[in-house]
Amino acid sequence: IRDEESGYNKNLFCIPKHYEEDLERVFIPHGLILDRTERLAKDIMQDMGSHHIVALCVLKGGYKFFADLLDHIKALNQNGDKSVPVTVDFVRIKSY
Repeated sequence: IRDEESGYNKNLFCIPKHYEEDLERVFIPHGLILDRTERLAKDIMQDMGSHHIVALCVLKGGYKFFADLLDHIKALNQNGDKSVPVTVDFVRIKSY
C-alpha cells in the first residue's frame, strides 16, 4: 500500500457495530486478503513439489490466516493431480 493511498469508504463494507466508531476507512478489503491467501497456497504447493509440508501457526493473532491458508492448501491437495502430506502444529510465544 502506498503512503498516499486513501483506502475505501467504510460505508462500502459491512462493519460490525462495535467497530463503526473506531474505523475511518478500509485499506485492504477482505476479498483481496482471501485472494492473496489462495495465491500464497498455490505458490507453497508449487515450491514444495512433493515434499512434506510442516505448517506451524503462531497463536493467537495468526490463527485465522493460518486456517484460511490451510483450507486453500487442503483444497489444492484434494483437487490437484498430486497430494502432499501436511503436518500442522501450533506454538505460543510471549511477545511478537
